[in-house]
Amino acid sequence: MLEGLYKKKQLTSFQLIILGFAGVILLGTILLMLPVSTVGEVPTPFREALFTATSAVCVTGLVVKDTGSYWSMFGQVVILVLIQIGGLGVVTVAVSGSLLSGKRISLMQRSTMQDAISAPTVGGIVRLTKFILRGTFLIETIGAMLLLPVFLSDYGLKGIWMAVFHSISAFCNAGFDIMGTVDNTFPSLMRYSGNVLVNVVIMLLIIIGGIGFLTWDDICMNKIKFKCYRMQSKIILVTTVCLILFPTVFFFICDMKNLSAGEGLLAAIFQSVTTRTAGFNTINISEMNETSKAVMIFLMLIGGSPGSTAGGMKTTTFAVLLLNAIATFRNQENAEAFGRRLEYHVIKNAATITLLYFALFFLGGSVISIYEELPLLDCLFEAASAVGTVGLTLGITPELHVLSQIVLIILMYLGRVGGLTLIYAVFLKRNKGNAKLPMEKITVG
Repeated sequence: MLEGLYKKKQLTSFQLIILGFAGVILLGTILLMLPVSTVGEVPTPFREALFTATSAVCVTGLVVKDTGSYWSMFGQVVILVLIQIGGLGVVTVAVSGSLLSGKRISLMQRSTMQDAISAPTVGGIVRLTKFILRGTFLIETIGAMLLLPVFLSDYGLKGIWMAVFHSISAFCNAGFDIMGTVDNTFPSLMRYSGNVLVNVVIMLLIIIGGIGFLTWDDICMNKIKFKCYRMQSKIILVTTVCLILFPTVFFFICDMKNLSAGEGLLAAIFQSVTTRTAGFNTINISEMNETSKAVMIFLMLIGGSPGSTAGGMKTTTFAVLLLNAIATFRNQENAEAFGRRLEYHVIKNAATITLLYFALFFLGGSVISIYEELPLLDCLFEAASAVGTVGLTLGITPELHVLSQIVLIILMYLGRVGGLTLIYAVFLKRNKGNAKLPMEKITVG
C-alpha cells in the first residue's frame, strides 16, 4: 500500500514518515472516542481524544485526563499500543509486519526505514530491523519481570498489567502511568520515590530506550571495546553520561534539602534521567526552584539520541554544537571528536535543528502565556515538554483552553517526527540551483 502511494504521488520517505504518524494518531483518536475506552463508558470529546492519542504516539506523556482513573482497560490497551508504535516508529512497525508475513522488503521500504531510524546505509537494514524488534521485546519483558514483585505486592493480579504498562511506557520514553485513582489523579511515580528497585529499573529502561538502536547494535557487536564503537555511539554515550551526572549534582544541591541523603540522591538521579526523555516524576516538580525548572527546560529540549524511542533535538545535535564551539575557541578549522573530523553539513544541520526547536518552543510557550495569562516560565516549561516529547508538567496542561492544547498537540507532533524529517519533507523536492553565487564576508559575534 505504502509503495503504491509512493509511486502514485511521488512521496519522499520523509513525507511517508510524517503521514504515517498522522494516520496512526487519527486511528488512535477514533478508538479513544468510543464509550468502551472510558471507565464511565461515555464518549470522549474529539479534542481530548486527539490530545491523548498524539501524546501516546509521540511518546510524550502530557495528558488532559488521568490515564489510570479515566480510561478503561480497553482505553489503556489502545494507549499502550499507540506508545509502542510511536516508540518503535510507524515505519519500523510497518516493515516488521512485512517481515512477519514473509513478504520481500522493497528498496523503497528499506530506504524509508533507513531515514526512520537514522541508519548510515541501506545495507543490513533488514537485519537491523529484526535486531530492534527482538531487543525491544526482550528488554520490555525483562523490565516487566523486574517490576512485577513490587506491583504484585501492592496491586495483586492487577500488578501484572501495571508492570507491563510501565515497562513499555518507560522503555518507549512515553511517561504515561496508570497509578492515578479518582481521589489521586496525575500522581506519576511519586508513590515509589523511595523504592530503589522501581527507580533503578525505570531509569535503566529510559536510558536504554533513549540511546538509540544503532548504539545498541554497536554495544552488542563490540561489547565493552569502547574504542571500536562508531564515533556517533561514542558521542551519544559520553553526552548521555554527562547529561545525567551534572544535572544530578545540581538537583541534589538545589532541591533535595528536605530529603535524607539517600532519598535525595535517588530522586536527583531519577529526575535527571527522566527530564530529558521520559516524563515520569518521583517528586513534585512544581515545588522545585525557578533555576531548576530552567535547567529542566534545557534538558527537555535536548531530549534523547537519534534513532531512539525519544524525541527532542537529540544529544548528538547538542554535542556537535558544543564541539564546534570548542573548535572555534581553539581557533581550529574543523570540529573533531575521538580522532575524527566532523563534516561541515553535520554542523549546519545541527544549527538548523537547534534554531527550529528553540523557535517552536519559544513561540508555543509565548502563545500559551499570552492566551492563558499565565507566567511565561510555566508555559515555556510545558512547551519544552511537548516539543521535546518528554511529558513533564507543572500541572497546567489539563486546565488549558482549546487553543493552547492545539499548540501543544502541534509541538508534540513536530517534536516526534524530528527536525530534519520535517525540513526534508517540506523542502527536499524544491529546486536547488547548482550555480554558486559570489562570496562576501560578514562579521558575526
